[in-house]
Amino acid sequence: MQNYDNHPAQLHLKTLPVNEFLSQQPERVLLDVRTPGEYFQGHIPGALNLPLFTDAERAEVGTLYKQVSKEKAFLRGLDIAGAKLSHYIREAMRMAPGRKVALHCWRGGQRSGSLATLLAFSGFDVRILAGGYKAYRNHILTTFSEKKLRLVVIGGKTGSGKTEILKALADLGEQTIDLEALARHKGSAFGALGEALQPTVEQFENDLFLLFDKMDTSRRVWVENESRSIGRVFIPQGFWEQMKSSPLLQLEVPFEQRVNYLLAAYGAFPPEALMACLQKIQKRMGGQNVKEALEAFHQNDLATATAIALRYYDKTYAHATSKGNFSKIQDIVVEKIAPAAMAHQLIEIADANDL
Repeated sequence: MQNYDNHPAQLHLKTLPVNEFLSQQPERVLLDVRTPGEYFQGHIPGALNLPLFTDAERAEVGTLYKQVSKEKAFLRGLDIAGAKLSHYIREAMRMAPGRKVALHCWRGGQRSGSLATLLAFSGFDVRILAGGYKAYRNHILTTFSEKKLRLVVIGGKTGSGKTEILKALADLGEQTIDLEALARHKGSAFGALGEALQPTVEQFENDLFLLFDKMDTSRRVWVENESRSIGRVFIPQGFWEQMKSSPLLQLEVPFEQRVNYLLAAYGAFPPEALMACLQKIQKRMGGQNVKEALEAFHQNDLATATAIALRYYDKTYAHATSKGNFSKIQDIVVEKIAPAAMAHQLIEIADANDL
């Protein structure tokens, strides 16, 4: 008797290599048969969850496998799944009315094989993702390193309007990757304000790959200069190394302009929320600076509080940027934040320098 999620025995079922699946993904509905907890931790974008087991059921089967025997685990798994056969078929019909599906579990083993066999008998056109989710993860992490993009990094201290410039570049037909949008976080201690819950690190990588894989390597791709961590997620190593060895166009925006920009972006949030964010960086920012900023908040002097915090972030940005190995750094002096005009200017500079 073999591991319930290892070495598929259903040899008559056709498999689909990861790269082949990704090239024809719209043709099949992808069903992820892992537990809801596994799916939440990280899943292929677009996959629908049709779990063979709940989290509790899988834990029960896994415990039997480790502590009792493979046979007991296998039989218990049959007991659980056998009571839900019609449920699986009805759910699959709802999720894939065209009855053309691809299935995967962790390694393309018995979980996906069992449901694939059931669906095939029920008239579905079925493929099993070869190697399962594990193969997909290996593929994307390798691709981040092996597929080379013509990245151009937009730099600039906090409050320079880089995110809006990225949007303006996209509107002009340029290729862009907005890491903060994918991370659902703006990168600073205040970055979670107004954002939905962040994805897991794994899901962030999966979502990033969806964009990364679509990029035309013959054309440049604009990305914002970021720290390796964006809130609680991290830029994958392969992509990070490409970013930090690419050309950097660094915006130099007047301090007062940046203060005003941040006031417009964050001023509508409750003062209590802003103060709570400020206290997160108390040790790094310095007790006296935090004290003065909090006093300014209490006096409803948001401009002074913002300026104090901004001076701290200017130092951290300079330190982080100095660690990069950018192929070229060009400073661009900007008098005021005007995303559309700045986007045109960046394109002209990139064209002139053959970036």
